[in-house]
Amino acid sequence: MKKIVTVALSIMLSMCAFAQEKYETTIAADVINQYIWRGQDLGNVSLQPTLGIAHKGLSLTAWGSVGLTSVEDTKEFDLTLAYTIGGLNIGITDYWFSKGLDSDGRYLKYDAHGTNHLFEANIGYDFKVASLQWYTNFAGNDGKNKDGKRAYSSYVEVIVPFVICDVDWTATAGAVPYATDTYGTNGFAVTNLSLRATKDIKVTDSFSIPVFGQLTANPCSQKAYLMFGFTLQP
Repeated sequence: MKKIVTVALSIMLSMCAFAQEKYETTIAADVINQYIWRGQDLGNVSLQPTLGIAHKGLSLTAWGSVGLTSVEDTKEFDLTLAYTIGGLNIGITDYWFSKGLDSDGRYLKYDAHGTNHLFEANIGYDFKVASLQWYTNFAGNDGKNKDGKRAYSSYVEVIVPFVICDVDWTATAGAVPYATDTYGTNGFAVTNLSLRATKDIKVTDSFSIPVFGQLTANPCSQKAYLMFGFTLQP
C-alpha cells in the first residue's frame, strides 16, 4: 500500500509540474497618471487590471481601465485572443467602452448600429531588434472615413526595444494609413511617437515593483503627454 501511495503521489507531482510548464497565468494591475493609447488621451489617473492565461502560444487576456479621479472617464473592458508562433503573432480584440452608440452602456448588446463594442484584428512579427504590428477594425462601433462610410480604421507601429544602464527602453513610431475619425485623421498621419523606460524597484528580497515613465507626442494632433505608472503583480 505504501508503495502504491508513493507512486500515486509521484504521478500527481509530475502532472502538476507538467501543467505548470505548459500553462502561464498573468495577474497584474497598472496604476497610471494618464491613460494614453496610440497617441490619444483616453483618461486621467486610472487603474488597469490584467488577467490572462496562455498555453503553447495561444493566449486569452482580459484587460480593463477605470478612472480613479474623474467620473467622466470612460470605462473599458477588452478581451484578446492571440496566437504566437516563432516571431509571428496574430490576434483578435473585442474592445468595450461604457460610452458609445448605446447610451445605457450595456455589455451584452451587439447590435451592429447600436453597440459599444469594437472588434479589431492584428498581425505582427518580432524581428528581435524591432517588431512590426498592423491593426484593423473590422466590426462594431468603428469610425467613418471622408465619405461617411465605415473606415475600417487601421494603425501600424514599429517598436524598438533597447537597454541603457539596466533600464529597459522601448521606442515606438505609430501611424494611421488613411482617413478615419476614430483617430482624427484626414489621410496618412503619424499619431504616436513615444519613448518608454521601465525599471524594477526592489522592495524586499522577493518582491519588486516595475515602475515606468513614458513620453508621447502626437504630431497629427500636435499634442504631447508625460505618463508615469507602476505595476502590481504577484
